[in-house]
Amino acid sequence: MEKPTILLAAALPAATITELNDLFDVIALPADKGAIGPFLRERGAGVRGLALRKTVVDAAFLDALPALEVISSYSAGLDNLDVAHAKARGIRIENTSHILADDVANTAIGLVLAVTRDIVRADAYVRSGAWAKGGEYPLGRSVSRMKAGVVGLGAIGSAIAARLRALGAEVAYSGPSRKPVDLAYYADVAEMASACDLLVLTCPLSPATHHLVDAKVLENLGPRGFLVNVARGPVVDEQALVAALAADGIRGAALDVLEFEPEVPEALIAHPRVVLTPHIGSATEETRQAMADNVVDALARHFGIAGPRDRGGVRPA
Repeated sequence: MEKPTILLAAALPAATITELNDLFDVIALPADKGAIGPFLRERGAGVRGLALRKTVVDAAFLDALPALEVISSYSAGLDNLDVAHAKARGIRIENTSHILADDVANTAIGLVLAVTRDIVRADAYVRSGAWAKGGEYPLGRSVSRMKAGVVGLGAIGSAIAARLRALGAEVAYSGPSRKPVDLAYYADVAEMASACDLLVLTCPLSPATHHLVDAKVLENLGPRGFLVNVARGPVVDEQALVAALAADGIRGAALDVLEFEPEVPEALIAHPRVVLTPHIGSATEETRQAMADNVVDALARHFGIAGPRDRGGVRPA
């Protein structure tokens, strides 16, 4: 039986690439961007599946793959893919939001506690010897007595909301439509910000969510409010955030993602009430392995092929 042809447009672990090669006829996208067009014109007609991570796949790219049936993305976010065009073509799209939801939610809660209780600076306070010299550390804020707004109630947002409620927070959410959940709903993020002490961003990046958190939202969040972003950097107008922090317009921010990452504005690096992490939301050994496995398994399922997990295969530790 002829193996389906898969286009590898992703940096994936070596073991995952080995699994793909065992199951499929794998062709790799050239690293040289100038060579991609000619490569797709020569090889694209036979491609039936796409293994994706960060490569930008626009309408023209998709049209160069006329036989494409399925896209299996290593990431949860699909902002690098023209989803509307893919769906119009009837192309199946698989991502990993259901796999990484718990670890991203755990990261978000860690950032919530870090920024509201000032844990990073408190650690430095102890290490510097200041604690031993006497004096009480400034008071933080209690998440258990906050109203928290979750922007985007998908798999990740739902996991975060559950954790916030377990901590005692009153949780509301905002998104394009209501969901069958027992949480207050706001159609407008700025309106929700007015009612909240904390905003946690988990929504996908799209034209509708680009700079969704702007100066107005930050103004409504107010000088006692906190912002946590584990979504995508451009969901926040970074310059508006810098301005709000400089004017004490909000109390603090914790950011796992930045608008132009890995470049970080000096104003955010220097600000004492900002916690920064290098896009580590899903970065655990277990979850990254499961994400890589899902790239293979989703393609195998689509083509009715028994993949390594279906055969009971276990990758050595």
